[in-house]
Amino acid sequence: MPVQKKFNIQSLIRENVKGLKPYSSARDEYVADGSPMVFLDANENPFDNGVNRYPDPQQRRLKSVLAERKAVPVENMLLGNGSDEVLDLIFRAFCAPKVDNIITLPPTYGMYSVLAGINHIENREVLLTGNFQPDVDKILERADENSKLLFLCSPNNPTGNSFSKEKIIRLLEDFKGLVVIDEAYIDFSDGQSWTKKLEDYPNLIITQTLSKAYGLAGIRLGICLASKEIISVLNTIKPPYNVSELTQKHALKRLQGVSRIRLEIAELLNQKKLVMKVLKHVAFIEKVYPSDANFILVKVDNAERRYEQLLKKGIVVRNRNNQPLCKDTLRFTIGTPEENIKLVMALKEIN
Repeated sequence: MPVQKKFNIQSLIRENVKGLKPYSSARDEYVADGSPMVFLDANENPFDNGVNRYPDPQQRRLKSVLAERKAVPVENMLLGNGSDEVLDLIFRAFCAPKVDNIITLPPTYGMYSVLAGINHIENREVLLTGNFQPDVDKILERADENSKLLFLCSPNNPTGNSFSKEKIIRLLEDFKGLVVIDEAYIDFSDGQSWTKKLEDYPNLIITQTLSKAYGLAGIRLGICLASKEIISVLNTIKPPYNVSELTQKHALKRLQGVSRIRLEIAELLNQKKLVMKVLKHVAFIEKVYPSDANFILVKVDNAERRYEQLLKKGIVVRNRNNQPLCKDTLRFTIGTPEENIKLVMALKEIN
């Protein structure tokens, strides 16, 4: 039976959320169309300084640009103050504290576990397999009627690999809750985004960000792509002005430079290939893992020692030694050509 016919979003929404009415702000009740108006409705300071007015609570202009770029209708999109706010909204909409649980697949992005703790939700961890793929049978075995969310980070952080399409499809079809695919690094991958499958799987939520490939980590803008029903639920509980005017303006400006963004991504991918070639010949590096992201995970002889040695040479990398399946690993983000040369030189000088 197709998942569309047996999936009921109402059964997953928290009872207290079902009856909520979203806060209606002044900018919700009157949507400006550019006409000259006297705005005396929102108790704002009237003296213009560029940010004295409240931002559009639905980020309409920005969403229209992103919708065209990602080939996803505006009504299937929610924007947040970084992906972390988007993820937190998903928790608060669908997971009842001390009742429901989520499933995560370590090693993975650490905020899933942190948000579970903040929201008092049990986190059932199912380790990835030895080649960093989801163990579908164990995931489905650990799930029960209170398993509301399954988090799949693909390409995965910190391992860098993408998950098998066949495994993800099986999880979308057999997991009874919502499947959240975190695509923070999708712009660096040859694989297609799962946005193409939104109509096929009403239990699918995709999160993306402008922090990585778009180079806008400092403005904090996260994207949620899902069914209209799911987006409606999240809009019910989101803060009215969660994305600032400065963030919206800066994102719109950056999105106008599509060719520059593409050039930067191409340069980072080219630099990654060059760095990977060098890493394979560094004596203390035992393994270089494949990567679909803008970083490389490597296994070394002693992660603590090598991390400290690199610090002394002015190179800050990420020590992932404390993560499951990642003993003695370091993660290198791809920098500028000049920064990558400094990394390579430092690695060659270390004994």
